[in-house]
Amino acid sequence: MMGSLMVLLALAVPTIAEDWYQFLGPRRDNRSIETGLLAQWPEGGPPLIWRAEGLGQGYSTVAIAEEMIYTAGDTDQELVISALDLDGQPVWRRANGRPYTESVPGSRSTPTVVEGKLYHMNGHGNLVCLNAKTGEPIWAVDTFARFGGRPITWGVAASPLIDGRNVICCPGGADVFMAALDKDTGETRWTCTGVGDQHSHASPILVEQGGLRQIVTMTASAAVGVAADTGRLLWRFPHPARVNCNAPLYDNGNLYLTGTWGYGATRVGLTVEGETCSVEEIWHVTDLDNEHGGVMLVDGYLYGHADADHKQRHLACLNAETGATMWGAEDLKGQLSAALTFAEGLLYFVTDTGEVGLVRPNPERLEVISRFQLPAGGIGPVWAFPVVCNGRLYVRHHEFLHAYDVRPGTP
Repeated sequence: MMGSLMVLLALAVPTIAEDWYQFLGPRRDNRSIETGLLAQWPEGGPPLIWRAEGLGQGYSTVAIAEEMIYTAGDTDQELVISALDLDGQPVWRRANGRPYTESVPGSRSTPTVVEGKLYHMNGHGNLVCLNAKTGEPIWAVDTFARFGGRPITWGVAASPLIDGRNVICCPGGADVFMAALDKDTGETRWTCTGVGDQHSHASPILVEQGGLRQIVTMTASAAVGVAADTGRLLWRFPHPARVNCNAPLYDNGNLYLTGTWGYGATRVGLTVEGETCSVEEIWHVTDLDNEHGGVMLVDGYLYGHADADHKQRHLACLNAETGATMWGAEDLKGQLSAALTFAEGLLYFVTDTGEVGLVRPNPERLEVISRFQLPAGGIGPVWAFPVVCNGRLYVRHHEFLHAYDVRPGTP
C-alpha cells in the first residue's frame, strides 16, 4: 500500500517541459527547464525505454520538436538525416550530401527544427532545409561555393541558428565569415565581412544585452560579435586556442570561453553603448581547457571536463567570478572527454567511454549521485551531448540512440 501511495504522489508532482528543437536547447544554453525528474537513479541506471539503431556514424545529438526526434549520421555513401517517432521508430530518412570521411569520420552538426522546417549543415558546408514532417527538400545551399568558405581540419560542426527570418551559418571565407539566409527560401539576407578568420567548430548563440542583439560565436582563433539584424562586425576578441569547439557561454554581461590543449578558460566582459559593443578580458586561466563537451555555469561556478593539454584529463570546478580552481577530480573523466547538460539543479555527464553520471553541483567537491554504463555495441567514442526532454534522457552513441525514463514513479 505504501509503495502504491508513493507512486501516486510522485505522479501527482507537477512537471514542466519544452521541446529541445536545436543543439544546446531552446536558448542555446544547454539548460533544460524540465521539472519532476528523478533526483537519484536506480542501481544500473534509469529504465531504458528503447534503443534505436541504424543511425549511422556520427557525433550529432538529437533535436526534439512536435513529438518527433531528429539526428544525423554518416553511412558509407552519404550523410543521412533521420526522423524518429517518440517510440524510436523510423519515420523518414533523407541524405544531405556526402559523408565526412576525413580525420575523425562521422556527422557533426545537429538539426535545428523551427516552424515545421528542419535545417542541417553537413561537414562540407552544405546547408539544407527540409519539411520536418516528411523529409521532403525545400532548398539547399552550398555555403562554401556561395560565400568562398574554406574547409578546416575536422570539418564543419556548427549547428544552424534561427533568428526570426534568418538562418545563421559560418562558412568562414576569406571575405565572408558569417551569413544570414532567408529560412524559407535560402536567399542571402546579409553577410558579415572583415573578420578574415576561418570558421571554428563552435555553434553560434544569440545574445541580447542593452537593447543590442548580436550573434556571438568562435572563429578558428577568436570570439566575435555580429549585429543580428545587419551582419555588421561589432567586435573581435583573440582566442588562439589550438581548437575552438565550444559555443560561448553567456551570462549577465559576461562570456565564458574555453579552448582545448592547455589553453584554458577566459571570462570576457561585454559593454553595450547604443549600437556598439566593446569587450575586455576579466580573467584567463589554463584550467578547464574543455575540448568539446561543454561547460555549465551553476550558482556562480563553472563545471566541465578539462583536457589538461592531453596530459591529465579531469573534471573541474572554477569560481566564475575569479577563475580560481575550486577542485579537480579524476572520476567521470572518460578516456579523452565528457559532455554534459543540466536539468532541475543537476548535471548529467556522459563520458566518451559511455559512462553516464548524475552529479550535484558542489563547489567543494565532485558529488556523483548515480551512474551507469551504456549498453555494449557502439563503436568509437561517445561525443554527442546528452539531452533531457519530456521526462527522458537521450544519449547517442554513433549507430545507436538510447532513450531512458528519468521520471519518478515509473513502473
